[in-house]
This record gives sequence, structure tokens and C-alpha cells, in this order.
Amino acid sequence: QKTGSFKYRGAVNKLSVLPANVIEKGIVTASTGNHGMASALAARQLGISITIYVPENVSDAKLAGIELYGAKTHKVPGPSLAAELCAKETAQREGMTFISPYNDKDIICGQGTIGVELLEQLPNLDAIFIAVGGGGLISGVGSYIKSIAPHIDIVACWPENAPSMLRCMEAGEIRDVIEQDTLSDGTAGGVEPGSITFDICQKVIDHSVLVPEQEIHATVKEFAMHERQIIEGAAAVALAGANQLAPNYANKNIAVILCGRNIALEKFNAIVG
Repeated sequence: QKTGSFKYRGAVNKLSVLPANVIEKGIVTASTGNHGMASALAARQLGISITIYVPENVSDAKLAGIELYGAKTHKVPGPSLAAELCAKETAQREGMTFISPYNDKDIICGQGTIGVELLEQLPNLDAIFIAVGGGGLISGVGSYIKSIAPHIDIVACWPENAPSMLRCMEAGEIRDVIEQDTLSDGTAGGVEPGSITFDICQKVIDHSVLVPEQEIHATVKEFAMHERQIIEGAAAVALAGANQLAPNYANKNIAVILCGRNIALEKFNAIVG
């Protein structure tokens, strides 16, 4: 996982297909951190200048990572959706191109390569557990899996404190959802109006599970203890979701996508200490 999450797949796929005249006018995107780091690295490798809008509560570790790869950053008051809308408005006003972290076919296709690799390695899968924020990851993986092996369950996992896409799906439309703070900052934030991931999620998701904050914290700690590896909150949401539904998949083959490891060291130490 380049830059510590799956996001590099979508970012490099999108930036690689942009025509030169689009690149010359300028590229902006928005991120809570992981997409920003991935976009910054991909842009640097491709010789593209990029500006990344982040919410004011962005993780210090993730902001440092974005800036380490040379991207310009702008903090925007409010949640991640505010940063997305601000970046989009700026791009429209100044004739630049806005790249959504999830509401983009090329981004979704890049993330979907995980599905390709999963079936190559585990052709007899029964279910895949995936943490959901804006829906880019589950849209890409789910679309590919359902086109090749529709019998495989796609299980969407949300933190109880931040289930925006789930609430939108329940309502049958994209709407504002009030969220609370969550360790799963990578999946926090609302869904962009008109996002293509909304319709895709409705088609590919078979089951949904909500994970309390205490289970997210416990899963980060337990994974470190047993596997000697660091995972961030969003990855823990998927693993905790699998633990919740384990009885439903007894004697079956499941995969859990551990989508990132970018958690601030002091936060991680507080959890495992």
C-alpha cells in the first residue's frame, strides 16, 4: 500500500489519463488524508502540480504526509464534505479540474483492482468486508466482484458515529447526515451531491454492519497484539464488522480489506498503551 492506504490505486489511475491541456490549467482535490497523500505522490511521480483541500480536523500525521510529497494544501472549516465542495467551487471558478476522492469513474476503477487481485488469490471467496466512506472502494471492488462472481457477498461496514452513505441509502437519496467524531476518520464525512457511488452502492452491497467506537479501538489494539501490525480506524471497522458477523460465515471463506495504516503515533500509543 503506497502511502499507507489503497488510495494510490485510484489516484494514479486518474492522474495518468488526464490530457495535457487539463493538467496545465491546474488540478485540485479534497481529502481527509489518505486520498490526499496518494494524490500527492502520484502527482509528484507524474510531474503534475496539485492542490489538496483538507478539513480543519484533518489528522496531523496525514497532513504532514500530504505536504511531504510536495502538494499544496488548504484547510477548510467544517467536515470533509465542506472541503470537497470548496475545492469543487474553486476549480469551477478558476477553470481548474476537480478530482473527487470517490465520485469519479477512474478513481473507482483504480480501487477496483483490489477485487481483481482478491479473486486471483482467493477464487473460492464467500464474502468480502469493506469499510465505507464516500463509497469509492466498495463501488470499485463490488462492481468487479459482482460482474465475475455475483454469489460473493459484499458486506459494507460503517462506524456507528459516521454512517453517512448508509443513511442516504436508507433514505433513498443523498442527504446531509449529522456525524460524530470517530477513530475511523478515513470514512468520516458526507456524500457529495450527485455522487455516482450512491447508485453503485445500492446495487453491489448485500449486507451492512455498524461498529461502535469501543469495538474500533479494541480491534486496532487486538490486531497489533496478535499480528504485530498497525491498522488505522477505517481498517479496524472492516475487521470488527467481520468479527460481528462471524457466526453467519462459519466454515466459509471471507476476506477483510485492511484499507489503511495511517494512524497518528500518539493516537495509536494511547489505544494500545
